[in-house]
Amino acid sequence: MEAADLVPRHAEGLVAEALADTRVVLVNGARQAGKSTLTRLASADRPGTVIRLLDDPATLRAARDDPTGFVDQDGLLVIDEIQLVPELLRPIKVTVDLDPTPGRFLLTGSSRILALRTVPDALPGRMEVIELWPFSQGEISGAPDGFVDAAFRHGPALAHSSTLRRRDYLERIVTGGFPEAVRRAPRRRTAFFDSYLSTLVERDVLEVANIERRGDLFKLLGLLAGRAAGLLVPATLAGQSGIPRTTLTRYLELLSSVFLIKSVPAWSSGQTQRAVGTPKLAFVDTGIASHLIGQDAARLGEPAGAGGPMMENFVVMELARQLTWSAERARLYHYRTRDKVEVDAVLETPDGRVVGVEVKAGATVRTEDLSGLRHLANLLGDRFVAGYVLYTGAQTLPFGDKIRALPADALWCLAP
Repeated sequence: MEAADLVPRHAEGLVAEALADTRVVLVNGARQAGKSTLTRLASADRPGTVIRLLDDPATLRAARDDPTGFVDQDGLLVIDEIQLVPELLRPIKVTVDLDPTPGRFLLTGSSRILALRTVPDALPGRMEVIELWPFSQGEISGAPDGFVDAAFRHGPALAHSSTLRRRDYLERIVTGGFPEAVRRAPRRRTAFFDSYLSTLVERDVLEVANIERRGDLFKLLGLLAGRAAGLLVPATLAGQSGIPRTTLTRYLELLSSVFLIKSVPAWSSGQTQRAVGTPKLAFVDTGIASHLIGQDAARLGEPAGAGGPMMENFVVMELARQLTWSAERARLYHYRTRDKVEVDAVLETPDGRVVGVEVKAGATVRTEDLSGLRHLANLLGDRFVAGYVLYTGAQTLPFGDKIRALPADALWCLAP
């Protein structure tokens, strides 16, 4: 097993907890994000565990020929890439209904289509879904990854200093979080990204839909990467790509279903009609996005480079990763008014507490960089816990009662 595969994952504890009280556990996430390694580690101390890989042609045939016999096991049965044989879900349901013992099945899947459409029909109340993203920066660095919980717990009392500089963040952005990319040198990383995207379109997307013109999908990927961290407006994308809007909307759903892109919904306080309801586009992995636009760390750092949008995408996706394991059950949004007052990330808990995050790729923070957070603070009053500008400078800087500028690596260096 490669060293990168042995990086401790936050999700490993979540899987162990779920197996202790849930009949079926699904680890769902992007191809090559480490799902197979995670499930092997999570099941290693369970005697009698059987692991079946549906990528193997003989195993795949057996699953399709006799789904009921395939899932008939006494101990924990691990089935890798369950989306290849969704017919297995019905016999799994029958099995766990007859014997409700926790920890019967541990599944992995590389398509969100499975979680959204097939599984709820087959396994309501019987299964827990755990999303596994590519490595977080805390997992790569061996750091706590506790910013979300720390922000809600300590508010403006947070403080952090950093030795990282702008170029260090740009290097992390172009590397991304896929285990194979993290352990490769830059030139070899490019080859991985090419292969990954080709496999994703030629295999994974085609597993969930029939695509007549694959070239359009690759063309759309490049266009989307150039609009990372921007508003996701299908009509505009259709006009720029020449792809009919209905087809383009379907393509966006497919790219989301295979964990390549993520739509960040717009936030509204309910107190104003000035908020824009359009979601924002984020790439799950900034290494993939940077590769698609052909920019390495040096190019991103140039005045005409995409350093600003990619830095925002990078921070937003680190927050999305943390929300899968944080104690605070917050949801991730962005905020923008028709007057173009905006906050890059808004985290809101079920009881209405809000943390705002603005992202700056520069090492200085100007007064105008704070306008969105100050607007949010005035709008929400006591519900506003704190606002943070995450930037590439070294020190924590106070900007009023509840607003602070923090070095961006506070995201993964802070503990709750």
